[in-house]
Amino acid sequence: MRFSSINDRLAGLGGAKWEIHARAKEMARAGQDVIGLTIGEPDVPTPERLKEGVFAAMQAGRTGYSDGRGEPGLRTALAETYTAREGRSFHPDQVMCFPGTQTALYAVMMAVAEAGCEVLVGDPMYATYEGVIRATGADMVPVPLWPENGFRMAAADAARFITPRTRAILLTTPHNPTGAILTRDDIAALGRLAAEHDLWIISDEVYEELVFDGARFVSPLSDPDLAERVIAVSSISKSHAAPGFRSGWCVGPLEFTATLLALSETMLFGNQPFIADMTEQAVREGSPVAEGMRQRFAGRAKLLADRLAAETALTVHRPQAGMFAMIDVSATGLDGTSYALDLLEKTGVAVMPGSSFGQTLNSWVRVALTVEDGPFAEAIGRIVQHANARHVKTA
Repeated sequence: MRFSSINDRLAGLGGAKWEIHARAKEMARAGQDVIGLTIGEPDVPTPERLKEGVFAAMQAGRTGYSDGRGEPGLRTALAETYTAREGRSFHPDQVMCFPGTQTALYAVMMAVAEAGCEVLVGDPMYATYEGVIRATGADMVPVPLWPENGFRMAAADAARFITPRTRAILLTTPHNPTGAILTRDDIAALGRLAAEHDLWIISDEVYEELVFDGARFVSPLSDPDLAERVIAVSSISKSHAAPGFRSGWCVGPLEFTATLLALSETMLFGNQPFIADMTEQAVREGSPVAEGMRQRFAGRAKLLADRLAAETALTVHRPQAGMFAMIDVSATGLDGTSYALDLLEKTGVAVMPGSSFGQTLNSWVRVALTVEDGPFAEAIGRIVQHANARHVKTA
């Protein structure tokens, strides 16, 4: 039988990146003592009030077809939220609702790129970015994000990769996997570059409510000079500990959302009204769990960084936000994949090789900060013992 070319473009993506995670799951099922620090997911359940809101909406009959843009109440709530946050006005018609950030990002990318185009994205990157770009037929062009620049995309670096085929720059701020946050100056410089070459800026902002104390999130949406070229995507998955509800959105210029409507209706023809009602409730009331997650994740990142700095030659890049921390394991003499395999087999601690997120992090691993404090501290102890067994103690 014959298949479309999109399957060829996406073939081979994903599976190999999760080899360590899959191996850890096998070991755990076999009864071995495994601490999994591979996957990032909220460390608390979805708030009861939101679950009650979904049930109440269903009981009220909110189970019919939805508006192709998303329910008006939710779009209004989001427009008001972005207006208050970004300091410029947003209309509800500038909002489109989707089942999660991933679907929103897929739709946005399909609307702006196609075969023959290129999309710039920071390396390291979130694991699904290559897929959403390739799905359009466009080519992904990695732009290295350097540790010495805090893993923030520099306009000068991006400029080296722009060609006549470039259509968009995909940003993540706060960043997954490094937890870096673009500064206002970073965004202004990237914005000037985008304006010079007539490029879209797509900003994945799903971690915007998990910013640690002392750091500040700035969205490209806040720059009025970029109003006609910036599209942001986000959701309640992280901020409200509701990943399974699959409720996200994109915000962009009126011309963009009007153009996107036909694609959105072809894909989905609307979302579930009862989930939209719960999401409107979440947006209007704010998150009752984000502050606690911010404090816990920041505390675990500090504990990890302090202990490894004091007891090993391993180096932690302290995140400014999000659910992860990065460890430079080059002092062990191993690359990130070899290190992660060795650590898992010898200690039962599972971490993600940095190469799963791009080539810039070949000598790094990613650690999820979403494990409870007790197991997390135990995992750090095992990482310390493993490093010192390889004779990489500090002087």
